[in-house]
Amino acid sequence: MARLGPFVIRLALGVIFFAHGAQKMLGWWGGAGFSGTVEAFTKQGMPAPMAMLVIAAEFFGGLGVFFGCLTRLAAFGIAAVMTGAIFLVHIQNGFFLNWFNVPGKGHGFECNLGYLAMAASLMLTGAGPVSIDALRGGKRTDLDAG
Repeated sequence: MARLGPFVIRLALGVIFFAHGAQKMLGWWGGAGFSGTVEAFTKQGMPAPMAMLVIAAEFFGGLGVFFGCLTRLAAFGIAAVMTGAIFLVHIQNGFFLNWFNVPGKGHGFECNLGYLAMAASLMLTGAGPVSIDALRGGKRTDLDAG
C-alpha cells in the first residue's frame, strides 16, 4: 500500500494546480485568463516572462503531476512556483492564512509550504506505479532504491 502514497499526493496536488493554472491560462472558474494574469503579475512587479513561466508551471505542472507524466519535472516547476510565492508574496504576512479576512492583510505561507512539501515528496519518490511514467518504463535512479 505504501507504493500508492505518491498516487494520492499526485491526485490532490494535480487537481489543485491544474485548477489554479486553468484560471490563469484559460480564464476558467472566474480566472483572468492568460493575458489578464500576465498583466496583473506585471503590475505587481513581476517580469512578463516570469509570469508566463508561473502560469505554465501551474497549468502543465498540474496536468503532469495528476497523470504522473514527467512527474519529477512537473513537481519541480510547482516547487519553484511555491518557493517564489512564499518568499516574494506570503512570508510578509506570517505563517497563518488570514482566516478572519482582516482588511489589509494577506494570507501567510502555510498552504504554500504544504504544497511545496508535496511537490518535494514527488521529486524524491517519482510518480509511483500508477502513472504514465511507470507505463513508459521511466529510468530508476539511486533515490528509487531506498
